[in-house]
Amino acid sequence: MVDILLQPFMLRALLAGVLLSALAGYYGVFVVQRRLSFLGAGLGHAAFGGIALGLLIGVQPLWVAIPFTLLVALGIAWIKDHTRLAADTAIGIFFSVSVALGILFLSLASGRNADAFSYLFGSLMSVSTTDLWVSAVLVLAGALSIPFLWGDWAYATFDAEAAQVSGLHPRSHDLVLVALLSSMIVVSLKVVGILLVAAWIVVPAASARLLATTFGGMTRLSVLLAVGSTILGLLVSVALDLPTGAMIVLVQAGIFLGAMARSRLD
Repeated sequence: MVDILLQPFMLRALLAGVLLSALAGYYGVFVVQRRLSFLGAGLGHAAFGGIALGLLIGVQPLWVAIPFTLLVALGIAWIKDHTRLAADTAIGIFFSVSVALGILFLSLASGRNADAFSYLFGSLMSVSTTDLWVSAVLVLAGALSIPFLWGDWAYATFDAEAAQVSGLHPRSHDLVLVALLSSMIVVSLKVVGILLVAAWIVVPAASARLLATTFGGMTRLSVLLAVGSTILGLLVSVALDLPTGAMIVLVQAGIFLGAMARSRLD
């Protein structure tokens, strides 16, 4: 067990997991409070189209999937703001189209199914040094946003109309938040996989929502739960030779059940 933990691929996966789970916990509170849980699933599946396109054209999937997912996120925002369709409808449309494109691109990229499999379900051994550096940059961007944007994001989360009247331009802030969230989701796919990335973002924040009494407390607790559950899930998955993404989410689900039981006792 110790020998495995000291392997370079495991150290990369553990460090990337810690960095990205901290971001997932931070952004997750806004996703939960704004009732945008479906957005995480939509963007995660949208990334599949970009990953498959990268595999098809022979380019590092990360560099294709990030702008592809950002374009999808902007498309969702544009439809929500300029048509009579609700956000969940726009997400559902882009969700389906992106997955269809991903299946098409993957069918044309012969011999690359194994690479796509690592993104669908997560793969510790596939986390590269590039993934780690991109994770660090995203964490830095997220950390820099806290003193400048967290207060405005929180204000708009609870009263978007008042934030608009106050001159905070919530739509611009929303685009920044969604852009950062999209990038984080793409880089996180090798840790937890496309199918589970939405739960990875939502469950720790939902647990924190049940336990915390303030939004600031919810944010801090969500980050703590996300990081702790990711580390524990990684270690258990290695010790028992189980799928990493599934183990992380199951640990988070256990924490959520405990938080739910605790909240009912209060």
